[in-house]
Amino acid sequence: MKSSFGLLQKQSLAASPQLIESIRLLQLTHAELHQFVDQELEKNPLLEPAPNDEGPGEIEGPSWAGSPDLPRQGKSQSNATNTAPGDRPAFEEFVALAETLHDHVARQISLTAFTPHERLIANQLAGHLDDTGYLQVSPSDLAGNLNVGLADVERVLGILQHLDPAGIFARTLSECLEIQLRERNRFDPAMAVLVANLEMLARRDFQTLKLRCGVDEEDLLDMLQEIRALDPKPGNTFQSGTPECVIPDVWVMPAHGGGWQIELDPNTLPKVLINQSYVAEVSSRAAKKSKDMTFLNECLQNANWLIRSLDQRAKTILKVATEIVRQQDAFLQYGVDYLRPLNLRTVADAINMHESTVSRVTSNKYMVTPRGVFELKYFFTVAIASCEGGDAHSAEAVRHRIKAMVAEESFDSVLSDDDIADRLKECGIDLARRTVTKYREAMNIPSSIQRRREKRLWRNGDQSLKDS
Repeated sequence: MKSSFGLLQKQSLAASPQLIESIRLLQLTHAELHQFVDQELEKNPLLEPAPNDEGPGEIEGPSWAGSPDLPRQGKSQSNATNTAPGDRPAFEEFVALAETLHDHVARQISLTAFTPHERLIANQLAGHLDDTGYLQVSPSDLAGNLNVGLADVERVLGILQHLDPAGIFARTLSECLEIQLRERNRFDPAMAVLVANLEMLARRDFQTLKLRCGVDEEDLLDMLQEIRALDPKPGNTFQSGTPECVIPDVWVMPAHGGGWQIELDPNTLPKVLINQSYVAEVSSRAAKKSKDMTFLNECLQNANWLIRSLDQRAKTILKVATEIVRQQDAFLQYGVDYLRPLNLRTVADAINMHESTVSRVTSNKYMVTPRGVFELKYFFTVAIASCEGGDAHSAEAVRHRIKAMVAEESFDSVLSDDDIADRLKECGIDLARRTVTKYREAMNIPSSIQRRREKRLWRNGDQSLKDS
């Protein structure tokens, strides 16, 4: 045995803390990013918020033009600078503070002839009303908390259940529907049985419901129509305060010369800069003390890093969004049927970025398009093979086709999952029956048996109305 020494070369990649932090900035939402920047402004005396006309940092804001040609539809232009106020709609212009459910109820309680004792109970019950209109406390618990009789609470609750909108202060869905039916004077014994067996209604077990309610198909059809006309969440007609809206990160608008204009929303871009005059002033004083100079250099280094990181984040989001628009140009023009299958690797390869970077950029980022507001991840869908060897189809577009097929069904022609798979094949989409079933169930579409049973019930009801 003998020992010996040797040299071994090994290559490794180590990420600095600042690099890790820069990567983390990519996946932050705009709200989280603003919070992070505010914290940096508090602890770094060299940083200050930039005026509104400044870019995202000390350096100029990102600006690009002349994106790659879009297939068959001209060019896509992008620009990260602010647009004129009239160029695009502002969400806040359409937002108003509406009366909340709790405001509406409080106003009605104040106009109701309660005794002081009853009004106290009424206000306590109203305080346990959720935004959908349901009571979130039991009368017995509230009676114990207030040290009042349960009969008093039940009596006041009965009065409150007659307030507008009909159905509020219910404790269950059945009670909510019962309150609304009583308001319409339609809570007869047959309807009471139907409301008590809502789980059968959800299963579309109409045969058993007819037997239990003691009615024929025509009467059951009328009862179902009445149930459908009720509101299971009566409080939802009111807003629960200041409405929330998604602040988009990217705007996509038709360009004047054709194609699309892509812009970053300035509201999502924190703007900071380095106060150079303050840096010069502090540097002259700190030069005499090495400790102060070390702190100053560290602050300056962190400030430059933050500005560069914000700038790079903006450029990366815009670059990814531009490639998504290039890939999904047909969707923007013609709708969901033209949504192309797309994965992260395709975008990453096209813009020379790592797949993980694209994944971080598309998380919790939103894009305003002529087709609506979409999360960037919406545009990445699974590819479904074509029967004819042509271009693959997007899974989202296929789901849309299945939903359209079901919506067009007639009373005498209800499609089974096999039928849907065959029709998709006729359109050049190769999809197995079990995949059709999976997509159908994910969209909460009942099976063909359930749909056929319900359509037969509707048809019989319509025929009865014609005969009468």
